[in-house]
Amino acid sequence: MRGMSDPADMIIPLLGETRTENTALHEHTHELITALNNRLGGVESAQISYRQALTAAPLLSELVTGESEERIETLERKVRELESQK
Repeated sequence: MRGMSDPADMIIPLLGETRTENTALHEHTHELITALNNRLGGVESAQISYRQALTAAPLLSELVTGESEERIETLERKVRELESQK
């Protein structure tokens, strides 16, 4: 009758199996981290675009408002000139 294997004989094969499993898990973890980094990059790009839009809106508003004010002032000056000619 054969007895159970000596525990010392089981250690090396178990270490080999564990190493193989760890390698596969490492690869899977690396793939997940890469996917998360790509998603994070997309979120950061969206934030940059959003911040630029927030900055651009007031600048555009100032530009449009400034041009309108200049036009109104020009028209008012012309009206005053025409009124003074009468």
